[in-house]
Amino acid sequence: MTEKRLKTLIVDDSAVVRQVLTEILGSDPDIEVIGAVANPFLAVDRMAENAPDVIVLDIEMPRMDGLTFLKKIMTQHPIPVVICSSLAGPGEETTFRALELGAVDIITKPQVGTREFLAESKIRVCDAVKAAAKAKIGKIIPRERLVKHTADVILPAKKVALTKTTDRVVVIGASTGGTEALKELITNLPLDCPGVAIVQHMPEHFTASFARRLNDLSCVTVKEAENGDSMLRGQVLIAPGNKHMLLKLSGARYFVEIRDGPLVSRHRPSVDVLFRSSARYAGKNAVGVILTGMGDDGARGLLEMREAGARTIAQDEKTSVVFGMPNEAIKLDAAEFVLPLNQINQKVIRLCQD
Repeated sequence: MTEKRLKTLIVDDSAVVRQVLTEILGSDPDIEVIGAVANPFLAVDRMAENAPDVIVLDIEMPRMDGLTFLKKIMTQHPIPVVICSSLAGPGEETTFRALELGAVDIITKPQVGTREFLAESKIRVCDAVKAAAKAKIGKIIPRERLVKHTADVILPAKKVALTKTTDRVVVIGASTGGTEALKELITNLPLDCPGVAIVQHMPEHFTASFARRLNDLSCVTVKEAENGDSMLRGQVLIAPGNKHMLLKLSGARYFVEIRDGPLVSRHRPSVDVLFRSSARYAGKNAVGVILTGMGDDGARGLLEMREAGARTIAQDEKTSVVFGMPNEAIKLDAAEFVLPLNQINQKVIRLCQD
């Protein structure tokens, strides 16, 4: 348990959502719910009494919408904000606008499901709040304990003979703060860049919207990955939320496999799964990049890539919103290069030309 519990304020007009979030967050010994209110006006009153460390914020609310409230928070007294959004629909675009305005993460509104589903939801929600608390702004012990899986549950570690090919591939992993970091990287890729595969920790359905947004801003093609998609020059594939993505090789063709499975390193999709498969099937033909994010997902996988001959990069502390995943990779000596975000793009291109 941390020395200081994270004071969290929930702002959502749904009484049911407020109750479920209060129960989920309150079950974590490191988090204290200091209030659950129906609108931003009540939130302001509660914040005056007890300043929160993190705010969990709905977007669509009466009297004052979440975006307006978020702007006020970020311009007057910045506090880490996690957006609590519906699974899909027209609100997705508004949610991404919130990330651009300074919100640090997205969680989906709690849904009724199986015990395992609820236990996984608890992990995601509590981890999002903890990551937000560490974010730069302008140990979970769940009652339903889940095993922390490694990439072994999806792809057992072993060496295989690689088919000869000179094609390069780029694999990238990111979490908290990654949406804006990826926007900077992807929108500056040249049209003839090697195929890129990305795992960004993001809820189901939102990855498709995220891919469309990047596609509209980029000269490369960006899409949510589908099972069997080839890794093509000038194309970026983003792992679908709630599915693992693996890099595979057939003859001289790289493609991706989309697969179900348990959470790996507390996530699905998992960066470790993508990186391990890249180590196995691409080896020295791959460039791996680990970006901002909480926890250690991707660190061991990046080490496996480096040991297989891949070139590897970690984002530096100064430009990371949360220096968790990159730092864990650096500590394992998995990163050949540690670079600020604005230098990673060109380094990747140069490494692919070697």
